[in-house]
Amino acid sequence: MQQNIDSNQVVQNLMSSWRQSGLKQKLIFTFVIIALFRLGAQLPIYGINNEVFQNLANGNNLIGFLDMFSGGALGKVSIFALGIGPYITSSIIMQLMAVIVPSLEKAQKEDGEAGRRKIQQITRVFTVALALFQSFIFALALYKLPGAIVPDINPIVFFLGSAVTLSAGAIIVMWLAELISEKGVGNGASLLIFIGIIAGIPLYCDRTKILISQDRMLQMGLLLLIVIFLLTIIFIIVLHEAARKVPIVSARRQVGSKVYGGQNTNIPFKLNPGGVMPIIFAVAILLFPATVLGIVQQMHIQNVVLASIFEKLSLLFSANSFAYYIIYFVLIVTLTFFYASIIPSMQPKEIANNLKKYGSAIPGVKPGKPTADKLNEILSRITLIGALALGIIAMIPTVATKITNITTFQGIGATSLIILVGVALDFINQIKTHMLAKNYESFLQQ
Repeated sequence: MQQNIDSNQVVQNLMSSWRQSGLKQKLIFTFVIIALFRLGAQLPIYGINNEVFQNLANGNNLIGFLDMFSGGALGKVSIFALGIGPYITSSIIMQLMAVIVPSLEKAQKEDGEAGRRKIQQITRVFTVALALFQSFIFALALYKLPGAIVPDINPIVFFLGSAVTLSAGAIIVMWLAELISEKGVGNGASLLIFIGIIAGIPLYCDRTKILISQDRMLQMGLLLLIVIFLLTIIFIIVLHEAARKVPIVSARRQVGSKVYGGQNTNIPFKLNPGGVMPIIFAVAILLFPATVLGIVQQMHIQNVVLASIFEKLSLLFSANSFAYYIIYFVLIVTLTFFYASIIPSMQPKEIANNLKKYGSAIPGVKPGKPTADKLNEILSRITLIGALALGIIAMIPTVATKITNITTFQGIGATSLIILVGVALDFINQIKTHMLAKNYESFLQQ
């Protein structure tokens, strides 16, 4: 009887927290923005015969891969065909510039909210420039593609109209992502990529059903692939939640008759500090040259030497090449280290200074520089382990796809699975954090 009363009390507390925290409004706002994003992904640009480009996307691994991340918007040649790609690429450029340019580094680390807004504004400018560049290339490729333009349409009107529409669509997607991050739940850019991948899963299931319907061996291969996917999801969750806890001892302080400090705590450093972002950044970096090379090849360059160079580069960045996965693995490892280096909570010198300031220390390590060196050693080791693990996990589904010959899930297996699990975990953790924060605020007000 007592247990039932306790259970009912827990449920009532959770419902009360849900009503008072404002989480419901944030979730509704997030879902409305997602619905607008999906609506824009269904609206084709003027003057395009999207069946021609859809057939090209179905037969081209690169375009199909890009189409998956846009939730089908690229295959439909919709106003959101460029998706969140320009914004992600601009964010990468700005994070790299923040390491190289002293003024940007100062704005990021020392200027607080004003510095963050300055960097965000520059990122938006880069996004607009990159969206204009990509939209003009894409519009030119559509113009050169036989049958892609409906008859009796002015080429200049189509070219300019398509470029402006695609650029505006990319800017709107950036705005929607920022709205989710500021007023909704979760990271807007990651969540839109997540939704784009989810939207493509029914199509992948239909293709898989057709592929295995008449082949017993492929049916057994599908079962094996599902088991590998489930095990991979478990590994991803473990990697995402694992942390190295560094013990911290606080010095005792006596104020009047009371003694403060002297307690043992710890600093948790995540094994994978960048979460899903190294994967997203790696994909964005690989897709940019691959997209440009793929579009250039569609133009049928007459110069034999240039055509040969572009063909070799296209093979290098093709998702079917061995070199592609080596570059992909190296990018994941490198970007994990890079992302860890710019996270404020993973700066050894700043952490060491804060520990010294508040009279805390790592047991057996002197305050100041020795503490910073020790923290740097710990962070380097756990980041290396996390980066290698993340890279290996990214390779497992691809190898499984080759073994089972179930190629219809290749895009999801190679990259998207990690993004799906990572974004879902981040989304759930943000909901938990929001509810706990509101509960704590209400407790203090009592």
